[in-house]
Amino acid sequence: MGKLARSWELVKASWAVLQADKELLIFPIMSTIAVITVMATFAVPMFLAGMFDRGFGLGGTLPFAGIVLGFCFYTVQYTIIFYCNSALVGAAMIRLKGGDPTIGDGFCIANKHFASILGYALLSATVGIVLRNIARRGFIGRIVASVLGLGWNLATFLAVPVLVIEGVGPIEAVKRSTQLLKKTWGEQIAGNLGIGAAFTLLFFAMLVPFGAALALAIMAKSAPLIVAVVAVFVLAVILTSLVGSALSAIYTAAVYRYAAEGDPGGLFDAEQVRGAFRVK
Repeated sequence: MGKLARSWELVKASWAVLQADKELLIFPIMSTIAVITVMATFAVPMFLAGMFDRGFGLGGTLPFAGIVLGFCFYTVQYTIIFYCNSALVGAAMIRLKGGDPTIGDGFCIANKHFASILGYALLSATVGIVLRNIARRGFIGRIVASVLGLGWNLATFLAVPVLVIEGVGPIEAVKRSTQLLKKTWGEQIAGNLGIGAAFTLLFFAMLVPFGAALALAIMAKSAPLIVAVVAVFVLAVILTSLVGSALSAIYTAAVYRYAAEGDPGGLFDAEQVRGAFRVK
């Protein structure tokens, strides 16, 4: 119950920041649209080349063309995601410092550090390709890839704020991110971010009214009503996901401020941020 209560407090604090700057939602929206576009663009050549069957399944030999195409795909995707996250984190940092950020402020910050963002995307793409190949080595390979992937996610938790605020290169950003986590909370994460847990509960809560509405639509034998119910549910899930992404980025910015300066800033309580982790 304590973890759930803390999760809700983190959501409320992040939500208060987002309410002050609702335009911050533009960044995850743009990121989602761009990512979907890139996926559709890469899907056509991958399908025509038969890489869905030969290159990206488990087992077998990954062809060189699959490695190159996969690396390019990861690089483009990560560049988009990191760029938009950098813009969002940069704008959130302005708010946490007491300023009033604009969309332009966020993009200016991301543009200023684009070279480092691209380098970090290349580094992450390399790690992604390596982990994918390890995962193809059977059951043990999947376990090893999962453990290494978790370690990479922990090590890079604060990489984007470090890139944006400290202006360092991608490798130094990963090192600095790891140092900040060790310095402040130790190496063992107590649980997932409260925001993620809260939005997972929210998703399951939405299933109940959706299921009831869908059942009524089916009983009424109304195809338009069924389509409408499904469409509303999909839009609700997308909106919830976008809000969750924005809140997570705001929380990450606050975590960086706390790790680097001892004060999360804005509407966050330092004890809330510290409580999301525990010292090993």
